[in-house]
Amino acid sequence: MHAVERIIVNEPLIAAYQAASSPHSIRALRSDLEAFDLWCRRHNRISLPAIPETVADYLDARAAQGSKPASLGRYKASIARIHLLLDLKDPTPASLVKLRLQAIRRRLGTAQKQARPLRFKGPVRNVERDEPRGLNVRALLESCAEDLPGLRDHALLSAGYDTGLRASELVAIEVEHMIEAIDPDARLLSIPRSKGDQEGEGATAYLSPRTVRAIAAWLAAAGIEKGAVFRRVNVRRYKVKAAARGRSIDSISGREAWDLRKTLPKRAVPGRVEYDLGEGALHPASVGPIYRSMIQRAFDAGALVDLTTDDLTRLLKGVSAHSTRVGLTQDLFTSGEDLAGIMDALRWKSPRMPLAYNRNLAAEQGAAGRLMAKLG
Repeated sequence: MHAVERIIVNEPLIAAYQAASSPHSIRALRSDLEAFDLWCRRHNRISLPAIPETVADYLDARAAQGSKPASLGRYKASIARIHLLLDLKDPTPASLVKLRLQAIRRRLGTAQKQARPLRFKGPVRNVERDEPRGLNVRALLESCAEDLPGLRDHALLSAGYDTGLRASELVAIEVEHMIEAIDPDARLLSIPRSKGDQEGEGATAYLSPRTVRAIAAWLAAAGIEKGAVFRRVNVRRYKVKAAARGRSIDSISGREAWDLRKTLPKRAVPGRVEYDLGEGALHPASVGPIYRSMIQRAFDAGALVDLTTDDLTRLLKGVSAHSTRVGLTQDLFTSGEDLAGIMDALRWKSPRMPLAYNRNLAAEQGAAGRLMAKLG
């Protein structure tokens, strides 16, 4: 990074930080610092040690480029982190930085964009009695093909909804993590580590019989007996080749490469599909695109009957790997589960996020919403 003086690196401290941090946290820190250093070089600023004015100007610049307040808070924390790790004076507690960031938050607002929920029956009032409608998990599961990618996607979405796992946690599931439950048709999922459990205390999630059947079908078809459950599937499609008569020797031009095999007839070759199965787990970034592809296929197959093309375009923009987590949270609230139970089921330490996920439902099904429904 762009420094004005020689900086002595405390190697034991850096090593301790690496050992105490997840690979994702280290990648995020590196990415944030590279972006900050690049901006400093372009604007002839010093990144190490940075002064409060540099940090404040950088946050203003990132806000002007479209960064949200939550992202700006992370950039600020990354700058503070590298200064602390290098035993440099941290510029981020300065009043200038705090006030400029506060001004950005006041101007832009602090509400975070929420992923489009993937609820099991869609936007229904009664999760038990109402028929599925709109964008719903059930239709997506029923639309999955019986080929290898279809079996994997079915199992992935079903497990993602059951557990509310984040993408990194979902793709980290291994065969050995699934253990017996009281219900012989269900399973419990051991979660060794999660975003809110960096020290590996561990947690447990529930896998429904529906998901257990889906995972078993996928594992059997893929021949997976241990290790990562959800893996990459590359598809190779070969077109049909019609039979062809051999050419006569006289038809072979002198300008061609001489090959006697050109005179032999060729048999018809049927079309076929071959699959290459990866050995490692899916990348977390692939979960969202898989969900969106499933939605598109279900719509094309006519499974999402009450959605128009415009509806689909609008909904797809908001769907991400987090959509199952939001959808499960909303279904739990709708089914009458209390906040403490929901926090336990989805392994939250704070009520802030589940309440945020339920904000729209609470407005519609709360006291005012119930009164307006009665008034008609």
